[in-house]
Parts: sequence; C-alpha cells; structure tokens
Amino acid sequence: MTYTEMKQTLNMVSDPAARLELVMDFGKYLEPVPDGAKCSEIVGCTSLVEICNFNGRLYGRADSAIVRGIVALLLAMIDEKTFAQIKKMDLWGEFQSLNLQLGTGRVGGVNSMIRFLQNL
Repeated sequence: MTYTEMKQTLNMVSDPAARLELVMDFGKYLEPVPDGAKCSEIVGCTSLVEICNFNGRLYGRADSAIVRGIVALLLAMIDEKTFAQIKKMDLWGEFQSLNLQLGTGRVGGVNSMIRFLQNL
C-alpha cells in the first residue's frame, strides 16, 4: 500500500479510534526485514523499534501494533526516495497532516523515528 493510499484511507474516517485501528492495519503491510540487513534500534521510543537498511532500501519492525503502523506510514512516505531527498522532506509536517490522536509518548517516538530517518 502506498503512502497516498494510506492517507486517502485515513481521510475517509473521522472517528479518532477508528483511524488508529487503520494505522494498526497498515502495520500488516511492512515487509519482513531481510537476513543480513543492518538494523538500528530507535532510541526514544517506548516500544522496540528498528529501522533496517538492506542494499539501500529501508525496512522496519516494532513490537506493538500501533507502532508497526506508524513505522509503515513513515516508510511509505519515504519509499523510493534517496537519503538526500529524505533529509529535505518535512516528515513531521506530513505526519501531523494525518491528524492522528497519539499520546505524548507516541509523539516522542515518532519524533525519534523522523530524526533517525533524516540523519541517514
């Protein structure tokens, strides 16, 4: 599922709880991390989150359903972009445009993931 499709799907739902359920469903679209990928744990997330690089392509995994969905959203945002292009993107602004009702801890984790992605 592309980021555009994810965003369109979210925009069709107004109920905050239903929107978070959709985010959890997006986590099912994360591709498995290939053997031999170089993985980095994201510091600042309350859940275990890893972003992995395999031959210049990024993969992710997390130990919570909602965080897997957030990782899927962020990776879809940057799909097929170079690391230089990712650094120039306003990932935080784009993520905020999704209007997800996340707690403070989750928002801190999202910030940590975005910082990691923009410092590749």
